[in-house]
Amino acid sequence: MEQYMVTGMSCAACSAHVEKAVSKVPGVTSCSVSLLTNSMGVEGTASVQEIITAVEKAGYGASKKESGKKEGEREASAVKEDALKKSAQAAEKAMKWRLAISIGFLVPLMYISMHHMFYEWFGLPVPSFIKAAFHGNENALAFGFSQFLLLLPILYVNQRYFKVGFKTLFRGSPNMDSLIAIGASAAVVYGCFAIFRIGYGLGHSDMALVEQYAMDIYFESAGTILTLITVGKYLETKSKGKTSAAITKLMDLSPKTAVVLREDGSEEQIPTEEVKRGDVFLVKPGSLVPVDGLVLEGNSSVDESAITGESIPVEKSAGDKVVSATVNKAGALKCRAEKVGEDTTLSQIIRLVEEAGASKAPIARLADKIAGVFVPVVIGIALLAAAIWLISGAGFEFSMSVGIAVLVISCPCALGLATPVAIMVGTGVGAKYGVLIKSGEALQEAKNVDTVVLDKTGTITEGKPRVTDVIDYSGNKEETVAFAAALEKPSEHPLSEAIVGYAKELGLNLPEVTEFQAVFGKGIQGKIGDIQYFAGNRKFMEENAVSLTPEQEQRIGQLSEEGKTPLLFGKKERFGKGEVPGKPEGGSNPSDTPLSQSSYPLTAIIAVADTIKDSSIEAIGQLQQMHIQTIMLTGDNRKTAEAVRKSLGIQEVIAEVLPGEKEEKIRSLKEKGRKVAMIGDGINDAPALASADVGIAIGAGTDVAMESADIILMKSDLRDAVTAIRLSKAVIRNIKENLFWAFFYNSIGIPLAAGILYPMFGLKLNPMFGAAAMSLSSVCVVANALRLRNFKERPKEGRTENQMLNGQMPMSKTQSQQGHMKGYEGQINGHETMQAPKEADNLNASNNKYKSKEETKMTKKVMIEGMSCGHCTARVQKALEALDGVAAVTMSLEQKSANITLDKDIPNEAITEAITNAGYEVMEIH
Repeated sequence: MEQYMVTGMSCAACSAHVEKAVSKVPGVTSCSVSLLTNSMGVEGTASVQEIITAVEKAGYGASKKESGKKEGEREASAVKEDALKKSAQAAEKAMKWRLAISIGFLVPLMYISMHHMFYEWFGLPVPSFIKAAFHGNENALAFGFSQFLLLLPILYVNQRYFKVGFKTLFRGSPNMDSLIAIGASAAVVYGCFAIFRIGYGLGHSDMALVEQYAMDIYFESAGTILTLITVGKYLETKSKGKTSAAITKLMDLSPKTAVVLREDGSEEQIPTEEVKRGDVFLVKPGSLVPVDGLVLEGNSSVDESAITGESIPVEKSAGDKVVSATVNKAGALKCRAEKVGEDTTLSQIIRLVEEAGASKAPIARLADKIAGVFVPVVIGIALLAAAIWLISGAGFEFSMSVGIAVLVISCPCALGLATPVAIMVGTGVGAKYGVLIKSGEALQEAKNVDTVVLDKTGTITEGKPRVTDVIDYSGNKEETVAFAAALEKPSEHPLSEAIVGYAKELGLNLPEVTEFQAVFGKGIQGKIGDIQYFAGNRKFMEENAVSLTPEQEQRIGQLSEEGKTPLLFGKKERFGKGEVPGKPEGGSNPSDTPLSQSSYPLTAIIAVADTIKDSSIEAIGQLQQMHIQTIMLTGDNRKTAEAVRKSLGIQEVIAEVLPGEKEEKIRSLKEKGRKVAMIGDGINDAPALASADVGIAIGAGTDVAMESADIILMKSDLRDAVTAIRLSKAVIRNIKENLFWAFFYNSIGIPLAAGILYPMFGLKLNPMFGAAAMSLSSVCVVANALRLRNFKERPKEGRTENQMLNGQMPMSKTQSQQGHMKGYEGQINGHETMQAPKEADNLNASNNKYKSKEETKMTKKVMIEGMSCGHCTARVQKALEALDGVAAVTMSLEQKSANITLDKDIPNEAITEAITNAGYEVMEIH
């Protein structure tokens, strides 16, 4: 979709006329105009010049937005954006002057025209020429002419209403300015007519005529209408500025400069726009990452809260990716630029939020249709009402007052702003919480979702295998894990990586393996010292004379049914009394019974699984509380899928689905009348994401999945899908409130202004009050939309690792992908069933001794005054980390605090001294 900037629009009728004009251009298939952002999106084959010409013929201006992806275009785009920003600031300044001048001249105008009220209410003195005008009427001409002179500056500074209003009226596309121009002009013309009638009366000594017209000068009405409309426009502009605060904050996050490392080793600071893909740049402690890149050297923690909303800094080292606009907390990083300019993550987020804000929800279509014919209908009603009252004998002044009141009270702006302001605020709030919503249509569709389909791997689960159970039969668990990890280390299988990673977590030293060999379809083997070790499936164990007991077979079956992948380990050795080779503190053989040379015992069963994210259970529970059905879509076999379903409480599971069949399943659900949201992360999820009513992509997934999705979760947290649905409900509810107010206001205000209540109750709306009501209606709509900024995501309950392992069921990766690589297909498919002895250790129990030290750590929170940027937090963090006994420090610039994890107790005085020496003030420690 090509994006354009449109100038000259002032109300919903304007945007409707532009949209109608561009839609008529041959080749245009879709056109969406946003009054809030003064932008237009066009799809089709029509040329840029044809589209701009159509807009200009409609009476407005247009220019194409530059993508700015090439270097030269980026610079031109930056210059143009800067010019537009300055132009907007100049326009706001001009509006302030208009408002000041209008109010400055309106006050004396009102004082002269309504002097009797000021005298009666406030006791203010009345000038002599005014008294003379009403005591003998000999000076009535000066009374009227003084009001005319005070009105002239107001007319001059607000001439835009007349220029634009009459221009669009004569082009056949009247807008809100047309209503104001007609109403104010009618009042001015009648006032001038009244002055001439007063002069005529004075010249012919007709004092009755002079007194009649001296009471009916409408200059104050014209001045008040123009001033109040200007007040409303100014407040509306300020409020609309707040709706895009999220985008402004994101833009402000963009680093202005980058430190690039040249080939000769020198450092050069250049504007971020000049960084090219492949450039090597440095990120120093406390500074912002300028562009997306890959860490080449260095170690540090990076605060990614600006992008993902996650407050805990992420550790970065060589091989990790860094994202633009994130803060390097400590340690220097040397990185290579991978995404620059408008390809960076920050630029893409800004683009998505802007496009979403400029898009329209289907609920806005009725308002757009009404806005397109609103002004002509109002002009017709005003003329009809004035004619009816005139015919009924009410008098010309009364009839004209009714017509002016109808014109100035009608407000198409409220209709036009009802939807876009809510969408703009809503998408901005979503970005704040790491939920990127691509369009207003996605917002509305998400509200109606009654079924959420979840991909398993990478969405419900971590997408990375990890060890869940270690069942040791050798008597020395640490040695078993160390030897198993050493044997698996030469392999590149994901399950091998899980075991090696687990050994590293325990801090175990891995012995050297010789004569390593991978036996296709069965397992692996190698020597540690003089002992031959095996890892593989049951068939591989039998071939190497490793026997399994019935209890062990049952245990393997149980693990498989739980969705885990059990790996079998054995070795060729006779055990007797004494030490078992391994770590220095090794254990003894639990049995003194010598084993037959032709049979060796099973050493261990290590279960590996793709564990469920700690957020998945909570998210699924929240979805079900919202009466949304949850369905898991997976390629796993039905047995494993059913185990997962039970462990998570998912209501339905569709298993053994091939990647190409996912889209068919989504389509079949939709054919049953369900409103479906699909949540996935992989390339194979892209068709299903596109087919669903709402496609939600996990942020850590592939670019293809994100491109196909309607909503992107930046934190890869399933609970954010709940936030997205709740936010959509809040936004659509807000839009309905705005539309109700806009329709209610006009449906009540116009009949009241037309004098429908005058015959029965004598109630007639003064045009000045009509103008005030018109201004207030737009401000109310925008103010109501701003309430969305108070939207809060539900508190997320943290879960410890022990809670994870006790309270939820981990599961294996897609089993069809695991069976070929190392011969574990028997265990994966659950054919080898065993029940382990009751005394066999579970990972949860075995980890307790390794976690005892961590559980005794203390935490302190320090409130600090004086921190104002990332450099400040980095200095404080460095000062605190230098203290003996500090294990970790997490800084929060927003909360002005430091959370300190301690290995041992440190006096508060020492913490205070460290922070004070760094140049900051400690307010509180708790």
